[in-house]
Amino acid sequence: MLRLLWLIPALPLAGYLLLLALGARLSRRQIAWVGCGSVGAAALITGLAAVEFIPQLSRRTSYRQVLWSWIDVSDMTVEVAWHLDALALLMLFVVTGIGFLIHLYSTSYMGADEGYRRFFAYMNLFVAAMATLVLADNLLLFYVGWEGVGLCSYLLIGFWYRDPENGAAAQKAFIVTRIGDTALAIGLFIIFSYLGTLSMQEVSIRAVEAWPTGSALAVTVAALLLIGALGKSAQLPLHVWLPDAMAGPTPVSALIHAATMVTAGVYLIARMHGLFTLAPAVQLAVAIIGVLTLLLASVNALMQRDIKRVLAYSTISQIGYMFLALGVGAWSAALFHFLTHACFKALLFLSAGSVILSLHHEQDMYRMGGLRRSLPLTFWSFLIGAAALSGVPLITSGFYSKDWILWSAWSSPFSNHWLWIGGIIGAMLTGLYSFRMVFLVFFGEQRTRPGPEAGPAVSIPLILLALLALTVGFLEVPRTLGELPLFSHYLAHTLPNQAAVQERDVGEEVRQQIAAGFMSLLGIGLAFSAFFPRTDPSSRTAYPSWRDNVAALWQREWGFDHTYDRLLVRPWLSLTSTSVDALDRAYQRLVDAISLTHGQFVRTQTGKVRWYAATFAIGTLVLLGLFIGFQPR
Repeated sequence: MLRLLWLIPALPLAGYLLLLALGARLSRRQIAWVGCGSVGAAALITGLAAVEFIPQLSRRTSYRQVLWSWIDVSDMTVEVAWHLDALALLMLFVVTGIGFLIHLYSTSYMGADEGYRRFFAYMNLFVAAMATLVLADNLLLFYVGWEGVGLCSYLLIGFWYRDPENGAAAQKAFIVTRIGDTALAIGLFIIFSYLGTLSMQEVSIRAVEAWPTGSALAVTVAALLLIGALGKSAQLPLHVWLPDAMAGPTPVSALIHAATMVTAGVYLIARMHGLFTLAPAVQLAVAIIGVLTLLLASVNALMQRDIKRVLAYSTISQIGYMFLALGVGAWSAALFHFLTHACFKALLFLSAGSVILSLHHEQDMYRMGGLRRSLPLTFWSFLIGAAALSGVPLITSGFYSKDWILWSAWSSPFSNHWLWIGGIIGAMLTGLYSFRMVFLVFFGEQRTRPGPEAGPAVSIPLILLALLALTVGFLEVPRTLGELPLFSHYLAHTLPNQAAVQERDVGEEVRQQIAAGFMSLLGIGLAFSAFFPRTDPSSRTAYPSWRDNVAALWQREWGFDHTYDRLLVRPWLSLTSTSVDALDRAYQRLVDAISLTHGQFVRTQTGKVRWYAATFAIGTLVLLGLFIGFQPR
């Protein structure tokens, strides 16, 4: 089945082209079959390829498929080729598997929308672009997929484009991520200029041979790649686009947050880990940015009323955990949290979508409440997702992945305890904002009368994702709980192992796990104390003991948008408006001059042939005189 690898990105792309060309002639049922079927078939081929590839990992760690030669100019040769290894296969499982469940869910959620065909066309293109990014054998093809997911995010965030706010959110996402994309492109230029290749595997090998650790070029390239990752994965200071991206339909939010765009930056750093190990200062910056992001985003999540914005900030926060792991060299731990996060975050978004749909597109949590009896499947799905997000000990996948990251932050030779302290505080805040949602939405007085729960197209994805959110964590059980290192052994075929971490004292690891579990439960307890409905939640503030100005700062999301608006947006608009005005005046003067000369020349057009003949004769004599006058003597 490995020879069919090319079909994984090709099938969703074909679905996009088919819906684009023939969609107007297709019924909604046929559109759903094309949209879901193309991604489902890609997921099936991914599974069949895994069945053939995984047993061979002990003999060969990768499979390469060349389709055709793309560029062959001078010393630059680029092929359209796919590279499958343990890391790429893991990403494909999430992109196609979780992506298919989201597509299936969308057939019901978007069923009454007039842009049904356009929606599935964009979603198919999104999956195709992400599959291209993941499978790309070289950095140029990777960049095509990278820009493809950026384009699709713009199209899907602004899907309901008749609302100007949605269009503004799409533009914001596109422009902010372009900053990172530009930095990434410059990094690729430097890589090719100094290493002479764009092959991902060759780049890592040649970089180690050509650049000593800490060299200026290694640091520069790693920093440029990091900026690219910050844009796509919405980390400080380029995180401001993601909360506004909630303007798109809820399935779009699930796809962006769980399976595609925001994980692209994590994949880039993990794939190019060889370059980052050559730049220890940049790798430390990855960890520091991750910790700061997870803390700031967690606090922002506490102050939101919109359920989707809470989930958006939780995504920023959880990707901060992944960056923390990458920064301390815990490559496999970062990817394990990527896997668990994909399951429980997709579950949370789809459950939130079910709530929003039943409440006639109401998203304000303070207008919800008392929904656990009316929407039992949605309640249990959301509860399981919130528990996994919070890292409830022993029974949820989020506990195992987050515990691995925190233990790595404590014990890794690349880390220090301040990073661990930031991560452990983030665990408490995560439990706090997660169960704030649970108590506000599903408990207390019912403030909006809900409709019935949707049918199988919604319930099947929720049930499957809930099972994954509970069980996928057991792929990596720590040694303190029996030791089942299936995930780390699998990724060891592609990413460096963490042998140094495993040499630490078992008792120290147990104490760290107890601390992590306690902080998670402490956050849930604080949420119960503050938000379990004893009175009308809209009549009290989130934390009455905090000063109003601090709460206002958090409500304004730390003022990032305001700062960027004052420092960047307004000066740029002022400069461009001045320049445009100057250009307009210059063009107007040119128009005036042409009009003036035109008026003078019109007077020569008298319609009298004798004047034309005389003018012709005079002109001929002048030209002859000039010709004779310039003859050499």
